[in-house]
Amino acid sequence: MHAVVERDLEMDLVLEPGRSIPVPARLSYRADDPYAVRIAFHVTSRSPVNWTFARELLAEGVHRACGSGDVRVWPGSSGGRTVVCVALSSPDGEALLEAPAPAVRTWLESTLRLVERGAEGKWLALDEGLRELLGA
Repeated sequence: MHAVVERDLEMDLVLEPGRSIPVPARLSYRADDPYAVRIAFHVTSRSPVNWTFARELLAEGVHRACGSGDVRVWPGSSGGRTVVCVALSSPDGEALLEAPAPAVRTWLESTLRLVERGAEGKWLALDEGLRELLGA
């Protein structure tokens, strides 16, 4: 079993400037999928809304605006606190969420202690997968 780093936190779903609602969320990182981070939003539906994107995108986004397309991340401030803004876009709609920057940074540091930047490939077990696939 591979190691997992998770963190529950509350993110703010921005409805319009100055108006938002809290959304419980869980950040998740698995060493057996070392390039990806997951965010599960626990909204009013029966099951959470899940998003998966590159850990590097989030790691860069806490410092400067990055991303294009479906996921964009940038640092910001809201109500006197530092936040990480996450803009999500899908065929079903768009959402702008704000997460407390200190919590995101602490969680990211935990993922980087588990799997360092540049060492992700060592965790993929590609050779084992190929041997299994080829029956060798």
